[in-house]
Amino acid sequence: MRLEGATCILTGAAGGIGSALAKNLAAAGVRLILAGRHSETLEGLSADLSPGSILESCAGDLTDGLVQESLCHAARRGGATILINLCGCNAFGLLQEQDPEDVQRLITTNLTAPIQLTQKLLPHLLEQPVAMIVNVGSTFGALGYPGYAVYSASKFGLRGFSEALARELADGPVNVVYVSPRATRTSMNPAAVSALNAELGNAEDEPEIVAAAIVSAMRRRARRTGIGWPEKFFSGLNQLVPAVVDRALSRQLPTIKRFAVKQSQ
Repeated sequence: MRLEGATCILTGAAGGIGSALAKNLAAAGVRLILAGRHSETLEGLSADLSPGSILESCAGDLTDGLVQESLCHAARRGGATILINLCGCNAFGLLQEQDPEDVQRLITTNLTAPIQLTQKLLPHLLEQPVAMIVNVGSTFGALGYPGYAVYSASKFGLRGFSEALARELADGPVNVVYVSPRATRTSMNPAAVSALNAELGNAEDEPEIVAAAIVSAMRRRARRTGIGWPEKFFSGLNQLVPAVVDRALSRQLPTIKRFAVKQSQ
């Protein structure tokens, strides 16, 4: 898809991946409608971007229907042709020790809100000659991982939503792109997660790497893009022979639980 001159709604713009992605898109000539929780953070990001690249900023909680409606109005005013559902949250810990409010927040933020915003914006996108919906998921959307039961559930749901929607819209102008990053160095991950990844030898990408991969997937209209090796291999293996992955993760379980318990206390 040609990005130069396009207008894009970017949710989760103030996060680590979001700010890197905003800069990457602005450099490619994309006009941006930024969405994030805090106006001060969005203002700081806007100041770092090239003049004229920001059409509007919308601060608020994306789970709020009024915030979603505000974004849809901005999309119509700006002639948006791209929606990037990047907004998300995480909580690392054992399920039995997690706060029920955190469980609800994860599902609502990571799955319900992107579906609702997409549904509201879809009539506008379907009126465009070419349009795109980009859903940013996770390796854990194809590989259930201990300590991430609810997060995995939300990202499995987002992956299924993306796949079904892409097939539903296959005969129209709207392309659906799903990108699944692996562990990324952002403030969303607590110190326990970075320590766990270091002990297990799990790689962590910089936000700029993920942002570049998302833009590449958009240009190629790639329906599915995984980031990172061997994560892509294990995600595929999990679909074919999950018992093999069960055994591999069972060997890591004592280590994972040690860090998960520390995090949840």
